[in-house]
Amino acid sequence: MTIEVTLGDAADAVKAVKDKLVAEGVPAALAAGDSTLWGPQAQSEAAIRLGWLNLPQTSRELLPEIAKLVERARAQGLDHVVLAGMGGSSLAPEVICATYDVPLTVLDTTDPQQVRRALADRLDRTIVVVASKSGGTIETDSHRRVYEQAFRDAGIDPRIVVVTDPGSPLERTAVEAGYPVVLADPNVGGRYSALSAFGLVPSALAGVDVAKLLDDAAAVAPLLARNEGNPGLELGALLGAQALRGRDKLILRDAPSDITGLPDWIEQLIAESTGKEGKGILPVVGAEAAEADDQFLVTIGPDSGTTVEGPLGAQFLVWEYATAIAGRVIGINPFDQPNVAESKENTTRILQEAGDGPLPTGTPVLTDGPVEVYGDLPGDLKNLADVLTWLLRAIPERGYLAIMAYLDREAAFDAATVGEASFEEMTDTWARADVATLRALLDYRTHHAVTFGWGPRFLHSTGQYHKGGPATGVFLQITGAVTEDVEVPGKPYTLGRLQLAQALGDLGALTSRGRPAVRLHLTDRVAGVRHLLSVAEEL
Repeated sequence: MTIEVTLGDAADAVKAVKDKLVAEGVPAALAAGDSTLWGPQAQSEAAIRLGWLNLPQTSRELLPEIAKLVERARAQGLDHVVLAGMGGSSLAPEVICATYDVPLTVLDTTDPQQVRRALADRLDRTIVVVASKSGGTIETDSHRRVYEQAFRDAGIDPRIVVVTDPGSPLERTAVEAGYPVVLADPNVGGRYSALSAFGLVPSALAGVDVAKLLDDAAAVAPLLARNEGNPGLELGALLGAQALRGRDKLILRDAPSDITGLPDWIEQLIAESTGKEGKGILPVVGAEAAEADDQFLVTIGPDSGTTVEGPLGAQFLVWEYATAIAGRVIGINPFDQPNVAESKENTTRILQEAGDGPLPTGTPVLTDGPVEVYGDLPGDLKNLADVLTWLLRAIPERGYLAIMAYLDREAAFDAATVGEASFEEMTDTWARADVATLRALLDYRTHHAVTFGWGPRFLHSTGQYHKGGPATGVFLQITGAVTEDVEVPGKPYTLGRLQLAQALGDLGALTSRGRPAVRLHLTDRVAGVRHLLSVAEEL
C-alpha cells in the first residue's frame, strides 16, 4: 500500500529544497524522531510531540480496549454516537466517519441551536464521547455538563466515554463519575492525533474498522525514512518550497475519490502548525482553482496537476510528516500554537467582567434590514453592500479575507426536507440558506484567497494563523441572535452567552493587532443569512 504525490508543474521548484533536506539527512532523522530538526528553541517541545510517528504501531495496543467499548455499546442498543471535541479531537473522526459512510454527530460548537438539535436526536440510544487532550477545553466541558443533565432529566444514567491525556482534569472527573476512560499518548499533539485514541475511539463506536486505518498508515511508514520514493518528503518539500517563493496560500480541493472531507482536517494541521512568527501556509478549502500568484492548488485524489492520492490512514501520516518537513523549511516550530490561548483568555475575561450584565458588544455603526454592522469603518458606508465592498478592497496585496461564522452550521438543512423535492432543488435551497455560501460569492469577486470557518471551531485551527501568521488578513465575523438558549449546569453562563463572548474575544485579539475586522450581527438568523447572501450576490 503506497501513497502517491504528483507534483505537476511544481517539480522544478521543489528539487532544490528536497536536495538540501536530503543532504542534511532530514528524512531519516525525522522518521527516527529527531527532536533537533527545528532548532534549539523548538527542541524541548518537539521532544514531547513526535509520538505520532509511532502511532501506526502503538495505537494497536488500544484495539482490544476499543473493541470492548464497541461491544458494550452495541449490547445496550446505543447506535447514535455524539462526539464532543474541538480541533484535533473532532476533525479526524469527522473525516474518518464521512469516508467510511457511517453516521457521527460532531459537537465542535457552542451554538445553542446546534446543540439543542443534537440533544433532541435519539437520546435514549445515544453514547457521548467527550474528547479533550488538555481536559480543560471550555466547549467540551460545557457539552459534557449539558449531556449529563439531559441524561439525568430523562432518567438515564449518563452514557459517556472519555478520551483524554493521562493526568488531565477530565480524567479525574471521569474516574469520579465512573465513566470509561481511554488514555491517549501524551507525546502526540492534538492536530497530529488522527491515528491516536482521539481518532480511533469515536470512529470505532460509529462503526469504522479502525484497524484498517492503522494498517494503511503502517504500510506507508517505511517510505518516510527514504531519500527517494518518500511521499512525505515530496509533499513537505512542495509546501515549503512554495511558501519560500511567495506561494503561501494552499488551495485544497477534493477530487471524486474514496476519501471525503480531508481538506478540513489538513486545514487545521497546516494552519495551526505553520502560522506563527509572521510566517505560515494558509490552507483554503472550497476554492476551485488557484487564481493568484500567491496561491497553489493541491488535489486530494486522482486528478491533473499536483495531487496526493492514497488511502486515508496513509494520508494522515504523510500529511503530518510533510507538515513537520515544511516547518523546518520555512523556519518555525510546527508543534506549538503560541497565539491560540489569547482568544480563550479574552473570552474568560469578558465573561468575568460582564458578570450578570450585558456583554460589551458596542453600538452598530449601521443597520441594514436584519443585519447590524459593528467595527471601525469609514463614515461614508451606507449599507451592507458598501461594507462588503470595503472589506474586499481592504485586502492587501498577497492578503486574504477570512469569514468566521458563529452560527449553527446545520441550520441550512432546515430550509428543505429530504424527499420533498429533487436532490438538485434541495441542494440549491440549502445553498441559499447556508451562510457558508458567502465564501464562494465573495471569492468570485476577488482574486485574493477567501477562507470560511465556523466559530469557535476555527479558533482551534486557522485561529492560530490569523494571529500568528503574516499580517495580511481582513476579517468578517458573523454572529446571530439566540432565541432558545441552553444552560450550562454548574456554570454562570449559557451556551449562547459563551458563544458571543468567544466571538468578541477573538475579535479583540484581531483588532488589537490592527487587523481590519467587521462584525455582522444577524438579529434574525434565517432572514439575516438570506439578506446577506442576496446582497453579496448583487455586488
